[in-house]
Amino acid sequence: MAKPDNKGTYSFQDWLTWEGSWELINGRAFNISPVPTSSHQFIVGELHFSLRTFFQNRKCFVFVAPFDVYFSENEQYDLPDQVVQPDLSVVCSKDQISKSGCHGAPSLIIEVLSPSTALKDFNEKFNLYQKYGVNEYWIVDPGNQTVHVYTLEDGSYQTRHLYTEQEMIQSVIYPELVIPLDSLFKFR
Repeated sequence: MAKPDNKGTYSFQDWLTWEGSWELINGRAFNISPVPTSSHQFIVGELHFSLRTFFQNRKCFVFVAPFDVYFSENEQYDLPDQVVQPDLSVVCSKDQISKSGCHGAPSLIIEVLSPSTALKDFNEKFNLYQKYGVNEYWIVDPGNQTVHVYTLEDGSYQTRHLYTEQEMIQSVIYPELVIPLDSLFKFR
């Protein structure tokens, strides 16, 4: 097994040989932080509970990291171009799910920022999710206690809302999905 450096360009075949948890975005290797903070894990847990409760009778499946999501230019997911592990993924097509993860765009992806992932989540992942058709993308910022909700329109993300303080987060593609913001940030 090998480990990539930050200077090379890599393929899925390379990714298969790496030790540890890595994401492959536009040929670049990104190491997944091995130990998230307790605050990060609390937020992921609260969101997972809310999403599972909402989707339990709706034929959608909620996955929490580590869970690989594969994107491919040519729909050949045996050799995808990109591999990421979002904090939370909602997949509404059972055909996309295999033993190894999700093949193609989940309906909703949520990333919870940490200092080591903030730039990647706002830049590389934002562009990747937009390009491959993730309908809704939430970026949860524990430091500022905010949630950015982006929805795909005509192939690009539009900022729908920046939720702050005591607001209720509301999904655009699932309008009945409402989560109180203060429930996410009560553990600090």
